[in-house]
Amino acid sequence: MKIHNGIILTFVCLCMLALTGCGHRQKEVHSVSDLPGSKIGVQLGTTADTKVSAMEHDKAGTQIERFTKTADAIQALLQGKLSCVVEDEQPARAFVSQNDGLAILPQAYSREDYAFCVAKGRRDLVERINHALTLLHNDGTLDAIVQRHVKEKIGVAYQPKAIGRPNGQLIVATNATFQPYEYYENGRVVGIDIDIMQAVADVLGMTLQVEDMNFDAVVTSVQTGKADVGAAALTVTPDRLKNVSFTLPYAQSRQVIIVKSPKTTARQQSLAQKFRQDFLVEGRYLYLLQGLGNTIIITIFAILISLCLGSLIAIVRTTHDRTGRYTILNAVCKFYLVIIRGTPTMVQLLIIYYVIFAAADVSKVLVAIVAFGLNSSAYMAEVVRGGIMSIDRGQSEAGRSLGLSYSQTMRLIILPQAFKNVLPAIGNELITLLKETSISGYIGLVDLTKGSDIIRSITYDAILPLGVVALIYLAIVLSLSSAVGAIEKKLRKNER
Repeated sequence: MKIHNGIILTFVCLCMLALTGCGHRQKEVHSVSDLPGSKIGVQLGTTADTKVSAMEHDKAGTQIERFTKTADAIQALLQGKLSCVVEDEQPARAFVSQNDGLAILPQAYSREDYAFCVAKGRRDLVERINHALTLLHNDGTLDAIVQRHVKEKIGVAYQPKAIGRPNGQLIVATNATFQPYEYYENGRVVGIDIDIMQAVADVLGMTLQVEDMNFDAVVTSVQTGKADVGAAALTVTPDRLKNVSFTLPYAQSRQVIIVKSPKTTARQQSLAQKFRQDFLVEGRYLYLLQGLGNTIIITIFAILISLCLGSLIAIVRTTHDRTGRYTILNAVCKFYLVIIRGTPTMVQLLIIYYVIFAAADVSKVLVAIVAFGLNSSAYMAEVVRGGIMSIDRGQSEAGRSLGLSYSQTMRLIILPQAFKNVLPAIGNELITLLKETSISGYIGLVDLTKGSDIIRSITYDAILPLGVVALIYLAIVLSLSSAVGAIEKKLRKNER
């Protein structure tokens, strides 16, 4: 017993050590020369990622940790999991102002210009935007926008001019986690990039539409035609020039190094203060409500597609196994199952959005419904097929002896019993589908998880937004489990 207790105690201690990150002290970084051999955090796909990658796997043992959001890298730095974070100066200033215990090193890591990206082959749009940027620079509008957001610290969005919009819509892809260039304020995406693009749209006589998405999806959206322009503090690099074209530069910045500062003490906020900051100020809870609504809609309609398509596949396969019919259909179904079950859900979602629906202007909710419905149907097909195969063949023979056709026997006798047998498995697939919708943010759709990401990008607090989202998912899962259990119990009463 003592040995077992010792093993358990050791395991708990190791887990706590891993969770707290105290098992390894990170190298301290005081200048650019200290970067080799350190653990550096960057946002995936940014210029910082490109520049520091040259040091990865060097003899000094430099490690690069890539995050989809800089806010996550900052949290890792605060927890002692990183030596530093490399980021653009203005967003870095915003992070430091919101997080005591952080500092920016005085020495810049690099300097760069920002430009907007446009799909190759749309040279006319590049020239029109360049013309608009030149006019806005000459009349002082660009400088006024930058001063409003950076120098004077006034985050008031540029006001669109009351003009006609005869030239259609200008769709802009951005990543609204990059204050002051693009961020959320009072439920809207604002910032330097957004104000400049609104001013450009005014000059071009176009209506501006902003699509918020992950940073690494901005260029892809422009390439595939989902967006006209990418505006996310983008730097012109050789790799990006191979895929998209760039406008004239509109701003300059520098890459800086964020480190932990031992000279400052963290401010302590009460739980009530944090809750108010995260959810009540500017009505930020509405992001969660919007995300929850989309999550529920996607789950409901995707499970309906899954049940219908999965049942058809299951019927085709079992019919082939028992009668030898539908040889070609059975081969197609088996190929479909192999492809869907053999590839990640997120990859399927991105392919459907950026490839299959590349030229179609369809709702992102509809895209998500189709993607998750098709993915779930492959697993549902095997669940239903298992239920059908569990029914004794004598049931089919009895139905046929009563004069019922094969389809009538399947519909009236076999399937009702099969669904009752696999109801717990169907409930489990429904729960899995609900949780899988959390990756919808990769196509810029605001689901429940994306709603918490937006709040985190504004408040730089991870604990409460993620905790509340986890509780919401848990409450929904418990409700679904109870509902499935009640239905199962009711169906079992009919067997007595």
